[in-house]
Amino acid sequence: MTRPFNFSAGPATLPEDVLQQAAAEMLDWHGSGMGVMEMSHRGKEFISIAQQAEADLREILSIPANYKVLFMQGGAIAENAILPMNLSRGARADYVITGSWSQKSAKEARTYCDVHVAATNEADLHTRMPAYGSWQLSKDAAYVHVCSNETIHGVEMHELPDLKALGSDAPLVIDCSSHLASRPLDWSRVAVAYGGAQKNIGPSGLTLVIVREDLLGRALPITPSAFDYQTVAKNDSMYNTPPTYAWYIAGLVFQWVKRQTEGALTGLAAVEARNIAKAALLYDYIDGSGFYENRVAVDCRSRMNVPFFLKNETLNDAFLADAKEAGLLQLKGHKSVGGMRASVYNAMPLAGVQALVDFMKHFARTHG
Repeated sequence: MTRPFNFSAGPATLPEDVLQQAAAEMLDWHGSGMGVMEMSHRGKEFISIAQQAEADLREILSIPANYKVLFMQGGAIAENAILPMNLSRGARADYVITGSWSQKSAKEARTYCDVHVAATNEADLHTRMPAYGSWQLSKDAAYVHVCSNETIHGVEMHELPDLKALGSDAPLVIDCSSHLASRPLDWSRVAVAYGGAQKNIGPSGLTLVIVREDLLGRALPITPSAFDYQTVAKNDSMYNTPPTYAWYIAGLVFQWVKRQTEGALTGLAAVEARNIAKAALLYDYIDGSGFYENRVAVDCRSRMNVPFFLKNETLNDAFLADAKEAGLLQLKGHKSVGGMRASVYNAMPLAGVQALVDFMKHFARTHG
């Protein structure tokens, strides 16, 4: 059976190679007589899976030795509370508003600390990133939080800010759920990176937190022990039962990333080059079509999430119905913004984006 192309924003499409391997190992992982979801998280079999997954992620993202990798639960939304409980010490934290998700982050954090909105793109309807020169950073902030890719509005921060150059000594925290493992991260600028796995990494249920060691041990007294970064780190992310199957799938995805090639490029560099090519193919067609439009500033457009609108929006339902018939799934935009959205994460092949562009051309010819 030919699989359709799934453009869901998350949970999202996974590499077919990974799904086939997981299916083959469902009943018996490497001769253990158990499927992974049946294993004790403290048994030697699963511990080997967990250790390999962390090692591969560290290699892919070039994570420095003085950062801890935590495999947690609750998604990025839970981290909106867990983060300030661990880092704010109840004091002030700076939040940069880049879209709907960072608005939710700031709102949740207000329960645990004094939130200062250092910059916002609300006046631009979240169609461009706030210029660094406009950021009003606090001198005493416990951290500065940004969402570096907004899934709903389709804006991405392609170069992370140098806070020292902006006059702040605070650690930079990024919610990178939608672009984690799609491009390198500059660890000289990032103190904490977190994200839900259900975009580029695996199924929902797993949350990755990569935190610099000197930021551990700061949790508020109210912090549940299972959410205390220091406790989680000391117990190798197994203080409580972790989402073992999601962790296993993530590990398979990390191995898949390492196997990727694009010309002379390998691993994450190959994945990033492919992502750039996929996004360019789709944006270039939209911009030149006269039938569709993307409203995001060109230099702020997300590689991962491409929102677009039919100029004649009475055709929306017909577009979605015909797309589904053509094997192109989950293209409806978020309810808060409308229109369409194509999420083209790592596992979406270039052929899938080409199929979408070909369909969009055909639909425009038929209904233009």
